[in-house]
Amino acid sequence: MQDLLFLVHRIPYPPNKGDKIRSFHFLNHLSTRYKVHLATFIDDENDWQYTAKVDALCISSCYQVLKPLHAKLGSVTGLLTGDALSVPYYRNQVLQAWVDNTLKTQAIKKVLVFSSVMGQFIKPEHGVDMVVDFVDIDSDKWRQYAEKKRGIAKWIYQREAKYLFDFEQALAAKAKVSAFVSAQEAELFKKFAPSVSDKITHINNGVDVVYFSPEQDFVSPYPVHAEQVLVFTGAMDYWANVDAVVWFVEQVFSLLIKTHPQLRFYIVGAKPSKAVQDLANSQVIVTGSVPDVRPYIAYAHVVVAPLRIARGIQNKVLEAMAMAKYVLATSAAMEGISVDSALSVAISDDAATMIEQLKVLLGADGVIAAPTNRAFVKAQFSWENNLNALLALLA
Repeated sequence: MQDLLFLVHRIPYPPNKGDKIRSFHFLNHLSTRYKVHLATFIDDENDWQYTAKVDALCISSCYQVLKPLHAKLGSVTGLLTGDALSVPYYRNQVLQAWVDNTLKTQAIKKVLVFSSVMGQFIKPEHGVDMVVDFVDIDSDKWRQYAEKKRGIAKWIYQREAKYLFDFEQALAAKAKVSAFVSAQEAELFKKFAPSVSDKITHINNGVDVVYFSPEQDFVSPYPVHAEQVLVFTGAMDYWANVDAVVWFVEQVFSLLIKTHPQLRFYIVGAKPSKAVQDLANSQVIVTGSVPDVRPYIAYAHVVVAPLRIARGIQNKVLEAMAMAKYVLATSAAMEGISVDSALSVAISDDAATMIEQLKVLLGADGVIAAPTNRAFVKAQFSWENNLNALLALLA
């Protein structure tokens, strides 16, 4: 087997949220075809326990601690050097030295970069073919964030959007090929950066449809008395998720509960921010981390994804669909997922319409079955097909 250097901005385990799901499946599949040398960061103290699991898939590895507060302070140097702040946030001399030495001493001709910021560790003198998985257009997330801010925060986010895009475009020019998480995301980047459009493609996310299956015998996590439950799943320290649930509670749920007093909204996900915790009451339940999100999805009346800031494909939507659940989402949350009338999906970007849609859905007896959603995910979002596309890019 050939050697491959894999650079990932966050340890690819456990596969319990967006980027980790994708990077884990990449690593797991690549380990059967390549001798993988992995360099990555650990930004959660709890994740150190998983290094042995990751090492079982690698020939060699380098883990560096990333403390968010220290990294934020370090990122300020970007204001002096003209860099996007995201780049010095991940700058690390020990990891750079490990990359330099590994490329010097090992027979490595190919590098897979996962997340644009990791591209800074590959230099022209390394003489390797570089494939970049941008996943999303991160610079455009900062543009969206800026639209929600005022004053100095708005200026910083606008600056980050511009400078990070410049970095992304330069990285794509250096790469052999670059991939995004969906055809729509790839086309958008081509529009932004036409000079590199001939080297841009996409690799869809996948879903483990055996794991996320409605046929498994879950025990309901909800109280035994007959509640109608709406559920949102995701990492609850992530700004886009926080913004989504705060908006939903304030603009939708608080009005809906007046006509549907039996309704409950469960916010399921680790590390809920203070803004999320402040939403909690007898009708809005903030669970924090749970051992398994599937029972919460399985017994929910409707899965909601009211994201107002989003890029790429939302795994939370695909997982709910794989479990044959009805999904109510914003158009931003459905980006990259082609929806037609055969699917059990309702899309709305304003509160009034969303309330009316929910009133109709809540009028249905029992949990709403959505078998077409599962069939769609099985057909369009198979990990096997998408991972074979990754191998083709590295060939």
